[in-house]
Amino acid sequence: MDKIAPKSRRTLLKTATAVAGAVAGTSLPALASAAPAAQGAEVIKIVSSLPLTGPSYGQSISVVNAIRMAIEEAGRKSGNFIIEYEALDDATAAAAKWMAEKEAENANKALNDPDTMVYIGTMNSGAAKVSIPILNQANLVMISPANTYPGLTKPGKGEANEPDVYYPSGTRNYTRVVPADDLQGAVGANWAKKLGAKTAYVIDDTELYGKGIADVFVATAEKIGIKLVGRSGIDGKASDYRAVATNVRALKPDAVYFGGITDNNAAKVLKDLRDGGFDGSFIGPDGIFDTTFLKTAGDAAEGAYCTFGGVAVSSYEGSAKEFAEKYKAAYHADPEAYAIYGYEAAKVALAAIAAAGVKDRTKIRDAVFATKDFKGILGTWGFDANGDTSVTTMSVSIAARLADGTLSWEKVEILTAG
Repeated sequence: MDKIAPKSRRTLLKTATAVAGAVAGTSLPALASAAPAAQGAEVIKIVSSLPLTGPSYGQSISVVNAIRMAIEEAGRKSGNFIIEYEALDDATAAAAKWMAEKEAENANKALNDPDTMVYIGTMNSGAAKVSIPILNQANLVMISPANTYPGLTKPGKGEANEPDVYYPSGTRNYTRVVPADDLQGAVGANWAKKLGAKTAYVIDDTELYGKGIADVFVATAEKIGIKLVGRSGIDGKASDYRAVATNVRALKPDAVYFGGITDNNAAKVLKDLRDGGFDGSFIGPDGIFDTTFLKTAGDAAEGAYCTFGGVAVSSYEGSAKEFAEKYKAAYHADPEAYAIYGYEAAKVALAAIAAAGVKDRTKIRDAVFATKDFKGILGTWGFDANGDTSVTTMSVSIAARLADGTLSWEKVEILTAG
């Protein structure tokens, strides 16, 4: 196996992330100089695949920065190995969002790099559907900081052939540090009922994540006595959603639930609903839990609700608050919602590499799945046999107007999926 020269080891992480930032129009802060590598130490590479072009850039680069923080804090070492990190972009300039062909390209690049032992990603569940089976055949472990579609891991929670279709080797290689949508969609419906909603209209962006979480909302709503008066699937690139807004106005639902992501025109949907006369409750999932949604929707966003598998950054306490403070000191901005999960994913990866003790994909994968009673920034938790986290904390936040006039996601309440 070819060794990488010491100079390359010191500069690769900086170069890779700077390139990712340049693609999105923003250069990243330089890393501090690395400590001299131990003589003859082997290199292990951690790769991430996230959308670093388009509206998701802010959320994704926050995750990238958090991964870098975790690696820096470890001195860019794990056990006897030197750790390198490369941030790959699974979005394209033309689409301004993740694309299947880019995700496949990233997965194959990682697969064919003998130094790559961990793949942190993806941001979007549809992208994970592409990369999991590619990496599965080489036992290359994935740790997602953001995927929430249940069918990726949970039997009976998605399509008939899920999740087995994603694991051609017959052995799991995919984990996630966030709770899945079978919990979050239910929380959204329970919150609508708590707000007093007796009727609801559901809109989704027709993608794997958006439609999936909307389906969970609908199933739960019907069980708890909320009547579905209408449902629409939208084109995330449409110029307007006035036709949907007209339907909503005619049906007069107490609440509208949006299943989807900011990239697929979520803010425009809300603006058109408000302009069309809808004044009921608007509830969305973690796919819109970012500052880009708030800035794009503007005044229409005020009072909107969002569910999330965790809590708003403004409500962090203890070690999570310390993380946010360190992040802001390093990057001169508050972390986005998923940054903390990127940080935790990197910490799990580093611990697994050290526990495995060898540069071997199968052993490192097994060490990740063996994560139990992990004392991390999210608390003490572990992965189950499916690769799902034992963390089930859920929260509801509201888009609130701050004293300076800006909108911010502020925690309202902690809920369970019950």
